Amino acid sequence: MRVRLPRQTRVVKKVLPRSLFGRSLLIVLVPLLLTEAIALALFYGSHLSVISRRFASSVASEIATTIDLLDRFPARDDRSWVLAGAWDRFELSIQVLPLVPLPQERRPIWIGPVEDELAAALRQQVRRPFTIDWLSDPQSVVVYVDLTTRQLMIEVPRKRLYTGTLYLFMLWLVGSAALLVAIAAMFLRNQVRAIRRLAEAAEAFGMGRDRGAIRPEGAVEVRKAATAFNQMQDRVRRFLTQRTEMLAGVSHDLRTPLTRLRLALAMLPQDGPLKADIAEMSADVDEMERMIRGYLAFARGEGDEQATLTNLATVLEDVAASARRTGADVTLDVPGQLLLLLRPDAARRAIMNLVDNARRHARRIALAARKSGERSVQVTVDDDGPGIPLDRRETVFRPFASGASGTGLGLTIARDIVRAHGGDIVLEDSPLGGLRARIRLPV
Repeated sequence: MRVRLPRQTRVVKKVLPRSLFGRSLLIVLVPLLLTEAIALALFYGSHLSVISRRFASSVASEIATTIDLLDRFPARDDRSWVLAGAWDRFELSIQVLPLVPLPQERRPIWIGPVEDELAAALRQQVRRPFTIDWLSDPQSVVVYVDLTTRQLMIEVPRKRLYTGTLYLFMLWLVGSAALLVAIAAMFLRNQVRAIRRLAEAAEAFGMGRDRGAIRPEGAVEVRKAATAFNQMQDRVRRFLTQRTEMLAGVSHDLRTPLTRLRLALAMLPQDGPLKADIAEMSADVDEMERMIRGYLAFARGEGDEQATLTNLATVLEDVAASARRTGADVTLDVPGQLLLLLRPDAARRAIMNLVDNARRHARRIALAARKSGERSVQVTVDDDGPGIPLDRRETVFRPFASGASGTGLGLTIARDIVRAHGGDIVLEDSPLGGLRARIRLPV
């Protein structure tokens, strides 16, 4: 019974990186970002807010003082003296303009505390209609204030409202985060590379591509895993070698008495009353020899053959031609080239076993191959025979369980070879009315 995960868990699984490198980097990155976000919030909420409030209050107080002086001394000469004093003492460039509707306020997209603090300070101290233009001049902030009969345009230098500490702090946050992430990424890539090489070596060894021992590298645990993998490869090689040699010796020992039996049967009179018995015994000897060949082939597997870049279409053409020489009606449908890494002799044996199995039970056989996406190739062997019941289609792959294939090893050997290539074989209903054997091979 499949357990259905909650929706939140499924969403998290989709969002999380799937690679070990991505997840390890995320483990480093998330706490770092949280720490810097807290530091930024504390800086933004306390220090920067206090500094901005003081800057804005100072500028608003100077503007209010200048407006009060203009109201108290309205004469032209006095007004010039007041405006000159505002520039000399406060660095405020003030122009007196005719009274017109206030321009629309322009604020930056990113709103910092100084924008709100200056507006609040002007409302509190100036107490006259005003607007602030933050965008027109890159060097100044322009404040428009309506007086009774005229309008003031006041240019406030930005350096009086902003502190360089903000930029240094932001630069430190971004720079330190980028440096730490870069160091973590370099370190994790070296660690993950060792694990990736171990995984690739294990996959290649499982598919029969013997690349030899891998060099232990990376963390201590990864080195131990690589060493254990090398030892496992050696044990598997020794086991396969010993099994093959043992069965080869058993096969040789069994063939000697079989040869003597065959010679003895050949020396008996072939036309006498024992003719039928001699024929049956000869058939039994042939069957025993086929069984011995099947045992040896099953034990040997693919032997020492190494995978090479092979045109699968050529292999299928050879299989079809071999089957036609035995009298089988075989049609072939393959593209011109299907290049993939194969042990050609082993692949030929696996497909030939399937074709032989179909030939014994059917009149027509259809052999075809097609690419399935970008990562696999599918080979199908169809026949018009009686087929295999659905509940027995997995059983026939067990050794000695498929009595229809002589020794019961043909389908077993075929699946063993295909799985050693990283693929699989499944049995299905055929469009021809019989059985379809579908082989999937990775590209």
